[in-house]
Amino acid sequence: MRTVEVYHELSGAADSPVLVLAGPLGTTLEIWDPLVEALSERFRVLRYDHRGHGRSPAPGGSFSIVDLAVDAVALLDRLSIERAAFCGLSLGGMVGICLAANVPERLSSLVLCSSAARYDDHGPWVERAASVRWVGTAGIASDVVAGWFTPGWAAAHPEFVEQAIKMIASTPDDGYAECCTAIASWDGRKSLGRINTPTLVIGGSQDSATPVNPYAKTLVSAIYRAKLEVFDGAHLAIFEETDRAKRLITRHAAAR
Repeated sequence: MRTVEVYHELSGAADSPVLVLAGPLGTTLEIWDPLVEALSERFRVLRYDHRGHGRSPAPGGSFSIVDLAVDAVALLDRLSIERAAFCGLSLGGMVGICLAANVPERLSSLVLCSSAARYDDHGPWVERAASVRWVGTAGIASDVVAGWFTPGWAAAHPEFVEQAIKMIASTPDDGYAECCTAIASWDGRKSLGRINTPTLVIGGSQDSATPVNPYAKTLVSAIYRAKLEVFDGAHLAIFEETDRAKRLITRHAAAR
């Protein structure tokens, strides 16, 4: 299994406990900008770009969610971080599930935002991968981001929406498409019962991509003592309620 030396940035005091932030498909670590300043007051925040995204290279060929998780472990090893809190959003949450199930000693806590252990219908991911190979990430960026935020919030925050569109449009076609394929083949349901890491699940009440029922509720029902918080937002609901997100993520990670 070939690891990728992913691009990363650190913020916060060097002697603070580490909190890893792993983002959704088609974004760079800048997606976390609305939260990172506040989180850095309590944590040494480690953000990174998935392979094939932003400033991280792609090794070529296909890869899986497990490969993305191995990249994350390699990053922790490279930075001599033995244990960290982990917060994953969408694709980043899948990486978190994989880590908690297979290398639980590396995680002190886990936050899963708008994520899933398995999509019931993998067809749309196969179709999106094909679309990207045909028209490129720029050709799908606006349509994808349209489902990330509720219309009212998007209208009130056009700069953030535009930044998200640019992130997807600048993601290399192969990196994006291979991640779509990895999501389509991902099935972490059997691993959920092995997770003992303290887990907080956050879902968006208006998330059409990963609805709370069944996705967030499946995670909460299968992960030992997991807790659920539902935000009033769409797929990236944590950015629609940033104050609440900062408070809940900080409280959950700091308690461990």
